[in-house]
Amino acid sequence: MNLFIFCCRVLPILAILLGVDSSLAEPAKDVRQSSYQLMTPENQAMQDDPNLNPALFWVMDGHSLWKENTGKKNVSCASCHGDSSRKMVGVATQFPKVQKGKLQTLEGQINQCRTSRQEAPTFAYESKELLALTTFVATQSKGLPIAIQETPQNKKDLQEGRQIFHERMGQLNLSCAQCHQDRAGLKLGGSLIPQGHPTAYPIYRIEWQTMGSLQRRLRNCMSGVRAKQFEYGSKEMAQLELFLIWRARGMPLETPGVRP
Repeated sequence: MNLFIFCCRVLPILAILLGVDSSLAEPAKDVRQSSYQLMTPENQAMQDDPNLNPALFWVMDGHSLWKENTGKKNVSCASCHGDSSRKMVGVATQFPKVQKGKLQTLEGQINQCRTSRQEAPTFAYESKELLALTTFVATQSKGLPIAIQETPQNKKDLQEGRQIFHERMGQLNLSCAQCHQDRAGLKLGGSLIPQGHPTAYPIYRIEWQTMGSLQRRLRNCMSGVRAKQFEYGSKEMAQLELFLIWRARGMPLETPGVRP
């Protein structure tokens, strides 16, 4: 028996006897988990039902702002972008992204459009208006997979964001990764530690009794480890946001989310 025949006839039999699957290996199972899966059925129902989701009020306000003429040019978002249900589909899944050489979050891009296209003042971070318009835009992509990929344009920012995620900070000397990667699924203060995938922002957080951005949540974490908080809209905040959303790539966007 020559070597070729031996390989064709004998090796598959040996594989069966040894319990080895001779077919191509199955792709690795995606074990990533949205924080939605850690919530009570009641809170899940609040997110799932538009009539129960408190974020609906922000979505409605955002829709009004989308159509409102403003600024020195007296134009609206709709004047440039048209029908949001068609033109904004998939947009939120691509942010943060590099625009004209600068890493831009969705909130940052909205403010950029206000100053450059409408000649209107920017909205303050965490203002009702910015949260409403960001939530409205993001809701147009609800259910679509997060589409962030590493590119030559965002590679450096992505690396910086990864470094921030793994860097110990604050008086407690903890990193994001130590909680949301190494200890995800364990309990802290009686609550399960989530994996930290930002799939639902802006979110209505029951603890806050209002909507909040991912940057607000990140600042809360920094405060929790007694670290100096990054400023809203800072480069470091955008880089960390980029890495976190890249880490959640392929997961469905849930906006508008509800969290405890």
